[in-house]
Amino acid sequence: MNDAHEVRGDVVTSYKNAPTRTVTAGGVTFAYRELGPRSDVPVVFLTHLAAVLDNWDPRVVDGIAARRRVITFDSRGVGASTGSTPQTIEEMAKDAITFIRALGLQQVDILGFSMGGMIAQVIAQTDPQLIRRLILAGTGPAGGEGIKNVTRISHFDTLRALFTLQDPKQFLFFTRTSNGRRAGKEFLARLKERTKGRGKAISLVSYLSQLKAIHRWGLARPQDLSVIQQPVLVANGDDDRMVPTQNSADLARRLPNSELVIYPDAGHGGIFQFHEQFVSTALEFLERP
Repeated sequence: MNDAHEVRGDVVTSYKNAPTRTVTAGGVTFAYRELGPRSDVPVVFLTHLAAVLDNWDPRVVDGIAARRRVITFDSRGVGASTGSTPQTIEEMAKDAITFIRALGLQQVDILGFSMGGMIAQVIAQTDPQLIRRLILAGTGPAGGEGIKNVTRISHFDTLRALFTLQDPKQFLFFTRTSNGRRAGKEFLARLKERTKGRGKAISLVSYLSQLKAIHRWGLARPQDLSVIQQPVLVANGDDDRMVPTQNSADLARRLPNSELVIYPDAGHGGIFQFHEQFVSTALEFLERP
């Protein structure tokens, strides 16, 4: 695609060309990007463990931004945002709310992936008026099955990747079948499409703080999810090693207004492996009257 066609007027239509901006609130300068048409209710993306701005699959971002305004950001202490990373999901949720309000937004849709989905659940409980619709992908509820093992699995797969000269996400996000391996390579290639103005990687201190927050979430007491009245789309692969897939079924069962999509022969990164199907489903869900 020609870059000239990826910025129409002042509307950025391609994530690889979205400029990184900053907004300061609550003593933190947040780095963020936005693209897509000026829709009334934007879709705010909340990202996964260790991720920065450049870890979002451009096919998912561009696909949703074709019809909706999309906003991605680095959380406090992560990547190009200032401050120190909190060690609880609840504090991360407060930071996300601070960021959303700093942009002057009254209501948003949220796409929360993995850790981002945990943060989204907290926002929906503490500030329900802020959220219109919710997409929870590759995530689970507080105290969910196997979530406390994320630290161990992450360390193990990081070592495995080191010894095989691969990216840990190849192991963490995708199955070890031929489909999963191929999907992982394609996803990792897409993450490199942006060549100018790339984000700053997460620091080890921030990464360890996030791991602690997820571990605490995994050990927490289950929450009453029936208070979340918004429509929720729950999505995952059928073989998620990081946040076991049964957590997605559990979420869908406990959320009163939810629907569940499970992708076959896919892992934690199922929405990236099946990005075309996911974008189509997500847009249909977000655009319902």
